[in-house]
Amino acid sequence: MIDQSRFQPARRAALIFIFFTVLIDILAFGLIIPVLPHLIKNIGNYDFGQAAMMSGWFSVAFSVIQFVFAPLLGALSDRYGRRRVILISCFGLAVDFTFMALATTIPMFFIGRVISAMTSASFSTANAYIADVTPPEKRAAAYGKLGMAFGIGFVLAPAIGGLLGDVSPRLPFWIAAGLSLANFCYGYFVLPES
Repeated sequence: MIDQSRFQPARRAALIFIFFTVLIDILAFGLIIPVLPHLIKNIGNYDFGQAAMMSGWFSVAFSVIQFVFAPLLGALSDRYGRRRVILISCFGLAVDFTFMALATTIPMFFIGRVISAMTSASFSTANAYIADVTPPEKRAAAYGKLGMAFGIGFVLAPAIGGLLGDVSPRLPFWIAAGLSLANFCYGYFVLPES
C-alpha cells in the first residue's frame, strides 16, 4: 500500500499552482477590458465609438478562439501530458502579454489577442489535472476552488485593469506578463505530471 500522506505537500503546491493559472487565465480576458478601447483609439486614430466597436469585435474573437482551443489543449494534454501543456500555456501567455504591451498597430494588437486566447484556453487542461490528482471524494471541493479562482479573476480583473490603466494603458499588460511569467516559474518547480 502506498503512503498517500507523503504526496500531500506536493499535491497541495500543484493545486495552488492550478488555482493561480486559472486566475491568471481569467485576468488575460478581464484586465484589458477597461483599457482596450483607449488603446485602439490611440493606436488606430479612431474616434471612441469606432474604438469601442472594434474592442467588442476583439472580445468576440477572443471568446470564439478560446471555444475552439480549449478542447484542443485538453486533447494535447491527454497525449503529451498535462504539465507540459499547462506550462507552455503559462509561458505563452507571458510572452503574449509582453507582445501586446509593445504592439504599435491594430493588426499587431489583434494578433496578440488571438495568441492570448489560444494560450489562456487551458481551463479544460486545468480541470483534467484536478481530476487526475484529486481523490473522488475531494474532487467537488477542488472544482469549487477552481470556480472561485474563475469568479475572483472575473470580478477583480476589470477593476485592476482600470486602476492600472489610469497610470498607463499599457501597464496592465506588463503586470499580467510578470504574473504569467512568475506563475510559469512557480509551476516549473512545483507542478508534477499528473
